Amino acid sequence: MLILVTGGSASGKSEFAESLCLGHSPRFYLACMQPFGAEGEARIARHRAMRRDKGFVTVERYTDLASLRLSARGCVLLEDLGNLAANEMFSGEPPRDPFDAVLRGIEALERQCDRLVVVTDEIGNDGVRYDPATTAYLAALGALNRAIAARADAVFETVAGIPIPLKGDLPL
Repeated sequence: MLILVTGGSASGKSEFAESLCLGHSPRFYLACMQPFGAEGEARIARHRAMRRDKGFVTVERYTDLASLRLSARGCVLLEDLGNLAANEMFSGEPPRDPFDAVLRGIEALERQCDRLVVVTDEIGNDGVRYDPATTAYLAALGALNRAIAARADAVFETVAGIPIPLKGDLPL
């Protein structure tokens, strides 16, 4: 089962996504955020504290999900698609479209687990004009969000900590 959880910054999407994994074992937390600077380290520490004592095995993977092999079936929480897309896009010179690499990785994970919960950011609502590289990244993430939502069994948006079903039902 593939579940996509989207929402704005600090909307509660990570906490909700974690709750979707708690009834499953083993639980893998696929961390995609590279620890850049003090702010990045603080965010990573906050997420580690959130899942402490919840039985997640943390796997840090920044690119190339397609070659990742899990040690067992279970539930995978991918946190998050925006970081993964940025890592794939900007890991080389020149920047490259992350779409195919990320989708191949999602497909590979789906074959290895019973439930895959993907967390992503709601983008494109701010009306701000960005530099060309950022605009290309936002377009790529938007395309990935649409593609994964189309293939997902369920899609939720979190607003002020409240999950709103957009597609499918709340899975057990």
